[in-house]
Amino acid sequence: MRGFLYVFAAMAVIASAFWAYQENYTTQSALREVRGLYSDIGAAHDRLQMLRAEWAYLNRPDRLADLADLNFDRLGLLSLQPEAFGRVDQIIYPIPPILPITDPIEISNDTLDLGEDPL
Repeated sequence: MRGFLYVFAAMAVIASAFWAYQENYTTQSALREVRGLYSDIGAAHDRLQMLRAEWAYLNRPDRLADLADLNFDRLGLLSLQPEAFGRVDQIIYPIPPILPITDPIEISNDTLDLGEDPL
């Protein structure tokens, strides 16, 4: 009986060692994947910063004004002037129409006797 327990304990140790070995490799693989994702995210952030810089460069007001002047015949774009902008208080908002009452409900307290319990 004692020999069986020794063999069983040895097999349990070998099985647990094999399991730990497999888990270690699974964890290392997941960590490599996470490192790769972090580097991809960093590259995407760098690309995004470069695209934002290009967008700011291409949207310079003086460049856009020159382009509007060059393409006025085709597009009819005018350069922005301070007079082109208005104030919020200059906007006239439409007043919503008053809808007619189609199904009136009559409310009256004459029928309720306060001395009695309504329930």
